[in-house]
Amino acid sequence: MGNGWILRCFVAATILWLAGCAVSHEPPPPVADANPAYIIGPGDTLEIFVWRNSEVSNSVTVRPDGKISTPLVEDLQAAGMTPTELARNVEAELAKYLKEPLVTVIMRGFVGPYSQQIRVVGEAAAPRVLSYRENMSVLDVMIAVGGLTEFASGNKAMIVREVDGKRQQFVVRLDDLIRDGDISANVPVLPGDILIIPESWL
Repeated sequence: MGNGWILRCFVAATILWLAGCAVSHEPPPPVADANPAYIIGPGDTLEIFVWRNSEVSNSVTVRPDGKISTPLVEDLQAAGMTPTELARNVEAELAKYLKEPLVTVIMRGFVGPYSQQIRVVGEAAAPRVLSYRENMSVLDVMIAVGGLTEFASGNKAMIVREVDGKRQQFVVRLDDLIRDGDISANVPVLPGDILIIPESWL
């Protein structure tokens, strides 16, 4: 049994798991805040800049436990925060040693927490997890994963999204978008979306 068979079983199991979700054949609804603030996650690279204090400025990578350590600041939680929130927390820690520190957190490498990533499973050429980008659409996602396989049932693909605390499914027309060039089938994606592309059984 190859990896392809295992992947197909996983996609089938995922679809069965989601069978209880509400399914909408309408495109996903527009969202008021289409550009949410970036949330830091493990693996992100941050530049901690402390104004007029280069000796405590540093470039760090968020550890798997979600914490960072910089000069004078050890084991500070970073994952789950915006860069601005983290900057204020670093300032509070540095204030124990420095007078009125002014901190800026600059993102240099983006991974983000799982809850903010886009997952693509099924009959994509290269199924993978993607970091969310501002104004990202399903076309951007398909370009990133190399399009559809020859076995894909693109017009039966689904975006799984949490809406008001409930998991919902929205059908997306990937065949129409990619193979027919119907730009009306292009829809926005949001952090945390799962794009499931089933296999055609015909």
